[in-house]
Formats: sequence, C-alpha cells, structure tokens
Amino acid sequence: MVLNKSMQGHRGSSQFGSRSRSKSLFRKLFLRGNRVRKSPGFGSWVALTAFLSVVLSSVALLGGYQVFRAEFPDVSELNRRFPAVIYHGRGKPFEVTLRNQRPAGWTPLSQISRVAIGAVIVSEDWSFYSHKGYDAAAIREAIVEDLEKGSFVRGASTLTQQVAKNVFLEQDKTLWRKVREFWIALELEEKVGKRRILESYFNIAEWGEGIFGIRAAARHYFGKSPKELSAREGAFLAMLLPSPKKYSVSHRQGGLTRYARRTVSSILFKMSKARYISQSEYEGALNQRMAFERSLAMSNDGPGEDETDEQPVGPDAGSEGAPDSDGAIDRSSETASEGKEVETSAEAAGDVDHERQMGKPSDL
Repeated sequence: MVLNKSMQGHRGSSQFGSRSRSKSLFRKLFLRGNRVRKSPGFGSWVALTAFLSVVLSSVALLGGYQVFRAEFPDVSELNRRFPAVIYHGRGKPFEVTLRNQRPAGWTPLSQISRVAIGAVIVSEDWSFYSHKGYDAAAIREAIVEDLEKGSFVRGASTLTQQVAKNVFLEQDKTLWRKVREFWIALELEEKVGKRRILESYFNIAEWGEGIFGIRAAARHYFGKSPKELSAREGAFLAMLLPSPKKYSVSHRQGGLTRYARRTVSSILFKMSKARYISQSEYEGALNQRMAFERSLAMSNDGPGEDETDEQPVGPDAGSEGAPDSDGAIDRSSETASEGKEVETSAEAAGDVDHERQMGKPSDL
C-alpha cells in the first residue's frame, strides 16, 4: 500500500515535471518567437526609408550626371587635345573630332601674321578680348531680329561660341543647341582661355569647299604661308567667313565683287581703328592688289555672283561663321579629300594694340 502511494506520488511528480517542461518549451517556441516576429518599430522604418532614399538619390544623381556630361561635355579636354576636321565631301556637313596628336598642318598663332589675326577678330568678334564668351549687346539685337523674322536668321555668336558649336555640338539651329552653346562658351573661357580658343578657331575655320584652317586658306588663295599674309589678304579671308563657299566667287572670277570690295574696305578701316594697322598702312592696303586680282577696278561695276543686300561684315554683323551649302570653288592640293583629316591651323599672337585697347586677359 505504501509502495503504491509512492508510485502514485512519483507518477504525479513526473506528470507535473512534464507539464512544466511543456510550458517552458511552449514559451520558447511561441511566446519568445512571437516577440522576435513583432512588427518593426517607427525608428526602424525611418532608418530603412532613409537608406532607400540615399540609394535612389545616388542612382538619380549618377544618371543626371551622365545625362549632363552627354549634353555638356568636359571642355578642358581642349587644353590637352587638338580639334581635327574630317571632310565628308561636297554638300555634306564636316565633322570635328578631338585628337591626342597634333593634326597635320596645325599652325600656332605665332605663325600667323598679326594683321590676319586682327582682321578676323574685328570682323567676327570685336570684343573678343573683353567678353566672357558671349556678347550681350549682339544677343539682344539678334533676338529682336529673329523675333521679327520668325526664324534663326542672326546668330550673334562670338569666336568662343563658334568653337563651342563646331568642336562640341551638332550643327542644327535649335533653341536647346543655343543654350548648350552658351553654357559651353562660358566653360571654355573659364577652363581653356583666350589663346587656346583663338588657336582652335584658326585651325578649324572653313574658308571654302574642303578648305579648313588658315594654312590651307593662305596656300589656296595666295600661295603663301599664314605668317606672310598682308592686311588686305587677311581682310579678304575674314570677308569669306560668314559664307566662304558663296563669297569665294571673287577668287574664281579674278576680282572682288562689289560686296566683297565694300566689305574688305570696311574690315581694313576697323583694323586701323583697332590699331592693327596704321593710317598709312590702311591707305596702302586699299590700293593693294592681291595675287588673284587681275585688276583693282575689275569689279567696280555690275553685280557679282555673290551680290546681296548685306552690309559689310563687321563686329556687329552677328554672323555665325557657318558655311552656306551653295556655291563651289576650284580646289587646290590644299583642299581636303573625302573622309580624311584636314590640314588645319593655330600659340601666341603677341601683344597687339587691340588687346590693350579692349582689355587683354591674363592668360595671353
């Protein structure tokens, strides 16, 4: 009997212990597990949201930077690389690419005559040495004229803007392209400087069908080097720039048309005012005959092939320097072959009176 009671007590103790262990196991499996699986607190959600925001912002910034770089390239490349013109044939737009090696025919500014440089500056961009990449007055006038005519008829581009357009942008005339051109011009002035901008311009400017760069132009029209160009010859080349294929008719017919003669005289006058030439040199240049001119008076009467109602080219002419597609000229050995890199031209122009007059930048 006693044994039976002991056994019953033992069985009761065992059952109680089993129930305790079961409760303990239940707590471990469910109660503690439930506590672990509770929903995150407010602080955890804030941290997660902040992390995701950082990730998404980084992705957006990276994408935005890539888009920005595609639309607004790094212009400082022009300090260490050289623009080279690729000519694709008559009637097709030329292409400008940046090369690590100096292109054949590259001409430093020190190897271009001072008067030829002056002729281009007073004709295309009178305030080149004083502006920051754009000419505010010319832009205002261009906007008024464009609004009156309902189209982009006047570009108001500085030399800096022309380099920006030809080296870094496409050739279409759209408002967005002009915005990008404006921004890139500001960047060029800040990161590249006047000397390199001017040097690049003289190396890629078009002076006729397949004729790119001052060296090719000097050889084609006058049979000489850029260093040997006279004031009148420089003025003639400057006269060509707004539409070289059209205005080069004077070279083909062996004498200046009325428009060309008027424009060359206007450029020479401005050169004298900017002190690139003296008064006596100005008067002498008016009567100088260029190599291709059969007679100074040849084109005094009657319209030429390029005759228009345009006024003489000057700093306020607002030309973009973009070539027209009409007209053609005889090409010498200096002109480019299709699909090949073109000889181009531009280092230091030296101190000139126009620079001092207009405000010479520190990098020149």
